[in-house]
Amino acid sequence: MQPQVHMTGQVTQELSLQHNRVLRNTYMLLALSMLPTVIGAVVGVQAGFTFFAGSPLISFLLFLGVAFGFMWGIERTKNSGMGVVLLLGFTFFMGLMLSRILQVALGFSNGASMIATAAGGTGAIFFALAGIATVTKRDFSFLGKFLFIGLVVVLLAMVANIFFQIPALSLAISGVAVLLFSGYILFDISRIVNGGEDNYITATLAVYLDIYNLFVHLLNLLMALTGERD
Repeated sequence: MQPQVHMTGQVTQELSLQHNRVLRNTYMLLALSMLPTVIGAVVGVQAGFTFFAGSPLISFLLFLGVAFGFMWGIERTKNSGMGVVLLLGFTFFMGLMLSRILQVALGFSNGASMIATAAGGTGAIFFALAGIATVTKRDFSFLGKFLFIGLVVVLLAMVANIFFQIPALSLAISGVAVLLFSGYILFDISRIVNGGEDNYITATLAVYLDIYNLFVHLLNLLMALTGERD
């Protein structure tokens, strides 16, 4: 009986070490992925990057096409170095796309401080929620269904607002999205900690998208509520 207990304990310890390794690699790749994002954003702002600005719907659909193309490629190559290359290419593309809202923010007299506040707020929310998921080791997988439904609703509302251009709806979408992607941070980090995700490239992609969207919607709220024109 004793050897069996010993073996069970050894397996549990090995699984725990594997989960910690995935989490550590995820954080390392996540930190690295911020570099091409920043480079892409700076290049986009300096170049005045636009993506079919004359047609918001076509721009949105093209963005989704390119983004899902990258994500499909990352998923297909997640067990090789090419997965890392595609992920970093994707984060550069997302940095370029981020430059659009940064250009709008910098049009306000307090634009730089709003961007800094959104970045700081995103960091604080991420570290707090990631800490909760890591320390408590609680399984937040039960949130998955609710978060997915919320994501579909937010996407549909965003598409609708392309046509209606209602400021109050944009504000409501961002408010819900901040809560939604905060929930996704708990969900995704919890999956890594509890062994639901064992590939650090896929894990990094999921957490990166959580952070990216959280930042964008926080900045959108700040611009709507505290933006100051000259």
